[in-house]
Parts: sequence; structure tokens; C-alpha cells
Amino acid sequence: MRDQETLRAGTAQKAGKRCSFSPAASRQFTSRLASASMPAPSAVPPAVLTFAATDPTSGAGLQADILTLASMGCHPLSVVTAITVQDSAGVEGFLALDPDWVADQARCILEDIPVVAFKVGVLASSEIVTVVAEIVSDYPDIPLVLDPVLASGRGDEFGGEDLVSAIRELLVPQSTVVTPNIPELRRLALVDEDEDPDHAECARRLLDAGCEYVLVTGTHDATAAVINTLHHRDGIVRTDTWQRLPGSFHGSGCTLASAIAANLARGLDVSDAVYEAQDYTWHALARAFRPGMGQHIPDRLFWARDDDDGDDGN
Repeated sequence: MRDQETLRAGTAQKAGKRCSFSPAASRQFTSRLASASMPAPSAVPPAVLTFAATDPTSGAGLQADILTLASMGCHPLSVVTAITVQDSAGVEGFLALDPDWVADQARCILEDIPVVAFKVGVLASSEIVTVVAEIVSDYPDIPLVLDPVLASGRGDEFGGEDLVSAIRELLVPQSTVVTPNIPELRRLALVDEDEDPDHAECARRLLDAGCEYVLVTGTHDATAAVINTLHHRDGIVRTDTWQRLPGSFHGSGCTLASAIAANLARGLDVSDAVYEAQDYTWHALARAFRPGMGQHIPDRLFWARDDDDGDDGN
């Protein structure tokens, strides 16, 4: 066997051979590097920051927002507000993050990357609502889409009346579009047990609270079709009717709100952003799949499949 000195000498000699370039070879190598056609840097996609709770199934929550935003051509940025234990059937556990951690996540991102839209979902506690409201108030020109998630699709509560009050008082006034379903609409509108206002009156109460638009989604109404109505202080902006799909879905509201935020980030006006988001969401739901034993999950990447285009939903 060769001794260590011989091994070191042999290794050094081989290393020298590998690393030795003649001046001509060095010039040739440099020329090849210079002439190699590197792709031009792509345009930076619009960045959208979402505040939401995690969902291990990717049916709803933070993961659903990320999928939707990326599918629609945006770069998703995310702030975790809570961690959940859940499957496709429902939420089994819920842990709200420390508000300071939520604030630190957001500030760190916002000091680095220009954001062109906010999307807000589950905030888990009134304290987290407060810190998020303080953060977005520093960016009054950036549109904010508020999905006021107060319970899971199965009915698991994410917070009590203190959370509802905080959202109404601190975030609704800063929102460009609020996207409540009927139960969320009535809670945010502070409907008393002895009154029964219609959807338009409830939307008016939210508009009076300070938001620019309210998109009332009709998935919880007992109607043959799903009717979604966009309200503004000047009246109804648009009403869109969609075929009601069979089955139970996990994450339809997250998908819709994130799609609106994506469209606003891409420069659409509110009316067009809302319509295009509804169209995207309907097609994602029409191609939903059931990966587990619970609800169906929207296919946010339906456009990347080889399936037929199918119906348009109207």
C-alpha cells in the first residue's frame, strides 16, 4: 500500500491536472461562457400577501390561497395566523399564533417585497385582528379583500363575538371588498334575534361601517342557482347567477376571495375582478375532487389538466 505522503502527492498532482488551463484554453472557456445565451429575467409577477390559518389538506386556508394566487399568475406571500389540526371533514384542533409573531412575519415581508394586494382570511383572535389592522393601515392604497371566516364549512367556530366586533370595527373599514356568505353577513351586520333584514340591508350596514364593496355570496341560500350580488354605496353593481353544483366543498370561499385579490393585483377594476373570480371559482368547483372521506376540494389547477372545458356555469 502507498503511504500517506504518496497519496497526498498523487492527489495534488491530479488536482493540478484538473485545474490547469493554458492561456488559450482559458480564453476559449471564457468565450463560451460569454456567448452562452442566458434567458432574460422574467417580469416580476404581482405579489399578493395573504393572512390566514394553515390547512393540512390544502382545501382551504393558507394553502388554498397560495394555490389560487399562483394559479392566477400572482406571486403568493403568506403570513400564518393560526395552525389547525384538520382533515377534509372538519377542524379537530386550532392554535392561534402569538400576535407579535403575526406582526413580525408581515413586517419582515413588507420591508422586502412590494405588495400590490392583501387577502385576509382566518385571524383567530381579536388581538390578531388588531395587529393586522395596524399593519394594513400603513398601506391605504393597496386593495384589501376580506374573507370574514368565522367558522369552518362544517360549522367549527373560529372565534366569538369579540372577534366579530374586532373585524367589523377594525378591518371592514379598510376593506376594498368583503366577501361574506349569508351567516357571516348577518353576524357582521349585527342582526338582532327579533329582526329579519334582507341581504341588501345587511350589506348596507357593512358599507356604512366603511368598506367599499360587499360581495354577498348565495351558497347558503335555498335557491335553485347560486346568486352572488356585489353591493356598493350607490347600489347594486352586479348580480351573477351560477349553476348550483352538487356536493359539499371545502375552501370555496377562500378560493373566491383569493381570486378577487389576484385579479385586483393584475389591474382589473372591482366589478370585472369579482366576475372573473366567480368564473374561476365555479370552474374549480366543477372539477373538484374528493381526496379523503370528507368534502370535495376545488381543483385550482383545472386549467392545467387535459379535461374538456365543460360548461361555463351561467
